[in-house]
Amino acid sequence: MILVHLDLKGAPPKVSYLAEVFPLFSALGANGLLIEYEDTFPYYEELLPLRAAHAYRPQEIREILRLAQVNHLEVIPLIQTYGHMEFVLKHKEFSPLREVLMYPNSLNPHKEESHRLLHVMIRQVLELHPGVRWLHIGSDEVYFLGEGEESKKYLSENGLTVEDLFMCHLKKVAAHVVSSYPGVKPIAWDDMLRGASAQTLKESGVAELVEPMIWDYTSNLEVDNRVALIEKYSQCGFQKIWLASAFKGATGACQQLTQIEHHLENHRRWLQVIQRIPNNTIQGVAITGWQRYDHFSVLCELLPVGIPSLAVCLQTLKNGSYTEQVATSVQDILGMSHLDTENFSSEASGSFPGSDVLRLITQVIFLLKTQTQEFLEKNQFVTGWFSAFHRKRKMVHPIMVQQIEPEAVSLLSSWTSVLGDLHAALLKIFPAVTVEEWIEENSLPYLQLQELVQDLNTTMENQT
Repeated sequence: MILVHLDLKGAPPKVSYLAEVFPLFSALGANGLLIEYEDTFPYYEELLPLRAAHAYRPQEIREILRLAQVNHLEVIPLIQTYGHMEFVLKHKEFSPLREVLMYPNSLNPHKEESHRLLHVMIRQVLELHPGVRWLHIGSDEVYFLGEGEESKKYLSENGLTVEDLFMCHLKKVAAHVVSSYPGVKPIAWDDMLRGASAQTLKESGVAELVEPMIWDYTSNLEVDNRVALIEKYSQCGFQKIWLASAFKGATGACQQLTQIEHHLENHRRWLQVIQRIPNNTIQGVAITGWQRYDHFSVLCELLPVGIPSLAVCLQTLKNGSYTEQVATSVQDILGMSHLDTENFSSEASGSFPGSDVLRLITQVIFLLKTQTQEFLEKNQFVTGWFSAFHRKRKMVHPIMVQQIEPEAVSLLSSWTSVLGDLHAALLKIFPAVTVEEWIEENSLPYLQLQELVQDLNTTMENQT
């Protein structure tokens, strides 16, 4: 199976946009979706605090599932059940369930209330996802595990390791899924399992319940290391194993344009891994597209921005390599005259859904930000005759206004035009809260330019 990961904890696309891109995903070679809802799921009753104001409504979830089915995309929902629980544990109602009371990252596995919380979350999600064959129960990056007072006591009294503690909780969650929802197989991220010995893994009983998903998003992925890890998991009794690559959201928390070559190389190396292991070992590959590094971080590349990278990655997996013929096919599907994988893809616009967003964000990041910073920091008239010192004291030589003002006003006009177009384009795809966040995070040079022009006008008024 080839899954496209939708990380909805930031910039959740409107259903109307998903209706446009699902056929594209399918045409490019995907046959499934890994959907990570986080706070965009319509939790209810005691879980209502988890539900963001811009969360999908139940009927929208049903429509997403219908659209996925029509486009032959099998859906696997993902629920965090151990680490990355910030969207739950940040709320005062659930803060007593933190592993370390100061931090909302990880769940305390010793409290009965913790397991009841997870059972209700799982029930509500699966109610809206009838007939799914897999449920991804997260479990990656369980920071501060074993550092809570109850965990310290438990580990000390029982002579156990942090890996033991992790697997005990993972087994409880997985066993609940298997016993309560026959036919549903749990998947879990594998990073917290990697340090455990083969003996510990075998004795834990986890292999009978869970299919691990090995994730590695690096361009210099160590093929031998990953082959050895897969062999270790197989020897420990895991019947099927998943792999996870990335098409965006893995090269910087505030990255705004996708480095396609990085992700292409990541997939080339995963293909080398796949070629060296038995055919029946791998259940599938999830191509992740992270939208935030965690619940509290900024937005990274928006989905429309990452679509050329996703197309390259899907076609590389489907064809086993990225040849000139595959590149031409990708360009044709995306409606792009040229796709440069070594630099940023966005130098040529396309006709795929959201291509206008890619074009406009490229203008902001590549052109406007660069030109504005160059003007504010290196223009000799700005830095030499209208510095912070001059602006504070409302001092400027009138002749210098003629050197500064035309370029400043021209740049400001360009910003206003592009941001206006981008705002409208983003609103077609994302909720208003997402649009507001992206614009605010990425328009600081515009605001600085506005302030400079205002200071220039005020200074001239004071001197006349």
